[in-house]
Amino acid sequence: MRAQTITEKIFSAHCKDDVYADDIVQTDIDMIIGNDITTPLSVRAFRNAGAKALAKPDNFCIVMDHFIPAKDIASANQARVSRDFAKEFGLKNYFDERDMGIEHALLPEKGLVVSGDVIIGADSHTCTHGALGAFSTGMGSTDLAYAMITGKNWFKIPRSIKVEFIGKPADGIYGKDLILEVIRQIGVDGALYQTLEFCGETISYLSMDDRFSLCNMAVEAGAKNGIIAADAITKDFFEERKQANGNLRTQPKYYYSDVEAKYEQVISIDTSKLEPIIAYPFLPSNGKPISQAVKDELKIDQAFIGSCTNGRLSDLKIAAEILKGNKIHPDIRLIVTPGTQKIYKQAQELGYIDILIEAGALVSNPTCGACLGGYMGILGDNERCISTTNRNFIGRMGARTSEVYLANSAVVAKSAIEGKISDPR
Repeated sequence: MRAQTITEKIFSAHCKDDVYADDIVQTDIDMIIGNDITTPLSVRAFRNAGAKALAKPDNFCIVMDHFIPAKDIASANQARVSRDFAKEFGLKNYFDERDMGIEHALLPEKGLVVSGDVIIGADSHTCTHGALGAFSTGMGSTDLAYAMITGKNWFKIPRSIKVEFIGKPADGIYGKDLILEVIRQIGVDGALYQTLEFCGETISYLSMDDRFSLCNMAVEAGAKNGIIAADAITKDFFEERKQANGNLRTQPKYYYSDVEAKYEQVISIDTSKLEPIIAYPFLPSNGKPISQAVKDELKIDQAFIGSCTNGRLSDLKIAAEILKGNKIHPDIRLIVTPGTQKIYKQAQELGYIDILIEAGALVSNPTCGACLGGYMGILGDNERCISTTNRNFIGRMGARTSEVYLANSAVVAKSAIEGKISDPR
């Protein structure tokens, strides 16, 4: 048996055989994730195939998060497809308005994804769950239908890139800055169909929220998945989920890369020397240090804190600490979207929501709407937004002439006060 990476070990355990990068395998899926946009396409393929039953009903999850509550008649009708399907098959893991959340924040919160899992979702940011030590990747809606019917799917096991983060992160550096720096260095296709395996001393300083942000944007470098091996912080997270939810979906299984494992390349980043990174339009790879952004005097029209990348409790805390006793600039709209209803409730109990509202922010329901330019924060012609989201392509959040700058939550909060992209440190 040759040395293996964590990704190869997860697949080997599922295939019950030693498998390696570039092998093509069919393996069991531990969790299938659909949402209100992608599930109707999967349902159509499921029915066109003549399927009458789900292979693993308890391993299929639908989260209504993109256009919920419905923004128009079309989205309401689209949502009904998922609602009817969930009711027809008695889905246990179906989450709608009464228990809603952005899917990649909600599933970890519910204890539905754990270390060692193979997870697929019809959403590109499914790679978020790699923060838990799982293999997790986005696939198409028809791929999801195949897994709904068979409980399995086909994979070419990706080669791996090791990303070693060195040192204690400098002040004001979060998981968002680390992944923006990686993408800045290797580009939006630098890890095409490869695993980004994040490791190094820095990881021990990162909260789970930061780790979710880090893995969430692996796909923005073209990666098939991002992954972080479980440690004490991960295990504590699972224990908290057990206490909060009564139990996890299944027991975590922990895998670690062998010292001699083969990597396509090794990237080392000294995080003690980093500044917060701002990704300029129109690519996540167009990263520049905050000092450059401050010099550029970039006035903004909107600030946004939320999404599956940075809508967690720590993001709301960071924003509240900066905004406390301050008011947002009179020319600025600040929109805050908690990742789940539970996060919203916790933030309310801790006083964060009151601080945000008193500062002039609008706090919305959990939704992906603003991030994808759907609703709840669309940009108009020539408007500029500083955002904690994950993409800043042309027209991503609205008008094709608008601009989106990606940053961590502290930068966004400080910029909302100043009316221009600002350094919160």
